[in-house]
Amino acid sequence: MTRSGEFDAILFDAGGVLVTPSPEGLAPVVARFGGSSEREVHQKAHFAGAHAMDHARADGDKSDWEAYARAYLRTTGVAEERHEEALEAFFDGFNQTMWREPVPDAARTLLSLEERGVPIGIVSNAEGQVEGDLAMLGICGVDTPGAARVVCVVDSHVVGVSKPDPAIFRHALDALGLPASPRIAYVGDTVFYDVRAATAAGLTPLLHDPFGYHLDDPHPSGPHRVLSSLSELLDL
Repeated sequence: MTRSGEFDAILFDAGGVLVTPSPEGLAPVVARFGGSSEREVHQKAHFAGAHAMDHARADGDKSDWEAYARAYLRTTGVAEERHEEALEAFFDGFNQTMWREPVPDAARTLLSLEERGVPIGIVSNAEGQVEGDLAMLGICGVDTPGAARVVCVVDSHVVGVSKPDPAIFRHALDALGLPASPRIAYVGDTVFYDVRAATAAGLTPLLHDPFGYHLDDPHPSGPHRVLSSLSELLDL
């Protein structure tokens, strides 16, 4: 298959690319410690957390989810002196079923890519819920009326391998019927899990960073492009 655009296919992470944690679950927790309940603030807080995870990993710190939570709390306005007491409540309320806040341009972008004939698929670290959640939200599905059609939804829990292990992409490449190539893009929201895995798999990584947290960072995994919006994919 040869396409006139830059990519023959585009694969997407789910969390931090198509969905973020739902404020319905975390806003009441954050509010107990003086934080904001605004939806936009909570979406920004996720990307602050993803950026903090990358820095925790870069420093050799295995506590990347604690780094995520502290950045999330900080961005929503919880004072530093309340972080210790807020952390337990945050993790009590944070689970895989919370990834149900659609990224604003996700469904529209995927549908536009499908209409242009670009094969698309999902590759996500999850707990077996991601295919159902994306279909329920009307973002995409293998066969979901009214939503963008994807060739596969690869859930790490289902296939038994997770990023940053590049082997997870074999399942998507088999579904696409394509070999690993820089003409296949992978859109993720972290360097450690997504950019690193896609690069090792021989794909082109694209980092979804709508608030610009990564723009001034060094690139220990090699150079990669940053997307400030998923709609930028339509120009590729």
